[in-house]
Amino acid sequence: MTRAEFNAFCARLPQTHHVVQWRNADVWKVDTKVFAICGWHDNDAAFTFKVSDIAWEVLQDQPGIRPAPYLASRGMKWLQHYAAPGLPDAALREHLMLSYLLVAGGISGKKRRELALPDTLEALAAAATTR
Repeated sequence: MTRAEFNAFCARLPQTHHVVQWRNADVWKVDTKVFAICGWHDNDAAFTFKVSDIAWEVLQDQPGIRPAPYLASRGMKWLQHYAAPGLPDAALREHLMLSYLLVAGGISGKKRRELALPDTLEALAAAATTR
């Protein structure tokens, strides 16, 4: 996945916005909460995303994937795809979507209604895939 493909994918998710922070990293948020980051590792794009407990256990030791610098060291379950082989593009998109769903699902019901986000994770997933 290229940086442009990453940005295009994240832009399709409901109620997201993009900021550039932390030394030219593309940071994607839903409301004020980060769900995905694209920065640089050596000369390649590195993609950082929140994961479930199971994905954390399964993926963190795979070649090209590591606990996300800074975030994981603070006890957060975030991974970084930083080198080949890492994840195939389809799997990376799936994990970016799941990161979005985890973060959006943690927003209060009142705020989700203000943002016109669906109330359930299933509805959020359906909305995200139809855009």
